[in-house]
Parts: sequence; structure tokens; C-alpha cells
Amino acid sequence: MLKNNSSLERILIVVVLSASVGISYFAYDLYKKILKINTRFGEEIKEQYINIQSYDNFSDVISLLESKNLLVDINSFKWVADKKNYINNIKAGRYFIDQNMNNNDLVNLLRSGKQSPVKVTFNNIRTLGEVSSKLSEFLEADSNDIHKSFIDPYFLKKNNFNINNVISVFIPNTYEFYWNTSAEKLRKRMLKEYTSFWNRTRRKKASKINLSFDEVSALASIVEKEQNIRKDERPMIAGLYLNRINQNMKLESDPTLIFALQDFTINRVLNKDKKVNSPYNTYKYKGLPPGPICIPSINSIDAVLNASEHEYIFMCAKEDFSGYHNFATNYRQHLVNARKYQRMLNKKKILR
Repeated sequence: MLKNNSSLERILIVVVLSASVGISYFAYDLYKKILKINTRFGEEIKEQYINIQSYDNFSDVISLLESKNLLVDINSFKWVADKKNYINNIKAGRYFIDQNMNNNDLVNLLRSGKQSPVKVTFNNIRTLGEVSSKLSEFLEADSNDIHKSFIDPYFLKKNNFNINNVISVFIPNTYEFYWNTSAEKLRKRMLKEYTSFWNRTRRKKASKINLSFDEVSALASIVEKEQNIRKDERPMIAGLYLNRINQNMKLESDPTLIFALQDFTINRVLNKDKKVNSPYNTYKYKGLPPGPICIPSINSIDAVLNASEHEYIFMCAKEDFSGYHNFATNYRQHLVNARKYQRMLNKKKILR
């Protein structure tokens, strides 16, 4: 009887030990699949981002992860994704991946849709096509879709824009967007920022100088291009152009002529250039051009709204190339200033 009991004990011990080993192995396997760090980067790479597109499925996500070589074990990620039903819950967006993520962390992040926003800054841009292209570098939306959304006839009519002045809806700043922001949502955000920018104070100042918001932007774009070095001079230049408008004079702005020619390499405008037949040629046509010749900065817009009051109607770049201008109240003095500058251009052999 004792012998039989000893045999039974040995069998029980073996069973218990086998079960323990099995449980330990199973537990370790679960640990590896769920909690063990599974992301890997190349040398000196501290962080990575992935962009999951709006119509991607789970296979697309797997292909993306494989193409970036982000995971140590892709199969364990698939297993966890399946168990947590991520395979049927794909959310588009831009996601930050760090070096210490396990499969559980990664699946939870992607399933949550908690994106990392992108910061977008645009400045020194002349056309709607350019800004559309710039924005498409940071967003999922195609540049053509962005462009089309802003020239949509219904949008233009509803918000009193046209294809020439709609670019004034863009107020240069740094904005945060989610990467998968659609062209329509982008347009809605820009219109909201535009409406907020034109607050009561700015509206009142625009009314005082008898300009609409888009006319302020058009004049500000001229001021921007006339003076992109010495910002402190911008209110003076804005005041000069307002004087010309009020006196029914042609603006005769070189930057508008360059815009009309669409040759932005020009450094010196010639008399033959002034003959181009374009509504942007302010040597040929009175008044402001039909739209901004660039997206003006907030500084330039405020320079127009806070323009200096004086009697100057002429200006010419200073011959010392300091970036400032010589101003004149009459054409006679202006010619003196112009000849000094032209002589310096010739001396430095700046012909075009």
C-alpha cells in the first residue's frame, strides 16, 4: 500500500511540474506577444511617425509597418491586433511611434485614433496654387483637392470672395492640423481663422480707410513686397499708397508689375515691362489689383490698418541699398531720388 502511494505521489508531482512548465511557457508566450517591447528603429533615430490613410485596411497598415521596418515581430502584432479587434477598427491619421512600445501600447494607440497633429506654417507665398501645394506637403489632402475647394463657386459666393481675392482668407500663422484633415475641413478652419482675425478693432480700422477686408489684403500684399526687409517702414509705405488711392492716382507699384509678368526673378523693372496688359499692372490701371499679389503677413495687414499719415506720393529705394526708401511729395524730387538709385544699379551692373 505504501508503495502504491509513493507511485501516486510521483505521478502527481510530475503532473504538477509539467502543468507548471506549461503554464509558465504559456504565460511567457503571452508576455512576449503583448507586453514585450516590439518596436525598433535605426541608429540615432529616436522617434517615428506613420500616416494611415483614410481608406486603408489592416493589410495596408501591416504593409506600412513592414515598409518602415518598425517592428521586431510582425506576427505577434497581428495576433494582438486580432484579439483587440483592431483589424476591424482602423482609424486614419498620423501617429507617433516611440522606441519603447509593446504591441499592446501600439494597438491601443492606433485603435484610439489619438493622432499627433502637424504644425503648418505658410509665408512668402504668392498664389492659391502655391499655398495648396504647400499644405498638401503636411496633409493627406491632395493639392488639387485643396485648390478646388477654395474656388468652389458656392463657397466663393457665400463668403463674398472671387478666384482672385480668395487667397486673402489665408492669414499667415502657425496652425495645428490633424494629418487626415480633408480639403473641406481645412477650408472651414481657414475661414474661421479669417473671421476671428477680422475682429471689431480691425473692422473699424478698415472702415476708416474705406477699404474692404480683401482690399486691405491686396494693399498689404503690395506693402509686403515693396518692403520685405525693413518692417518698420511699412506703415509709411501703406500711407503713401493710400494717398495715391485717395488722389485717384495709379499705384505704379513694381511688385504688381512683376506679378503680372509672372517672372519672379526680376530685380529691375524696365519701361517695356510697363506695357503688359494685365489687371495687375498698376502702371496701366488705376486702383488696387483684383487680388493680393501674395499672402500678406499680419504685420503688413496691420501696417495698412495703422498707416502713417503724411503727404508723400512717391518713393524710391535708397541708393545705399539699406533696404529703406527715399520719399517725395512731388515728381521733381522723386526724379532726383530715382536717378541716384538708377546710377547705383548701373554701377553694380544690376540690369534685370
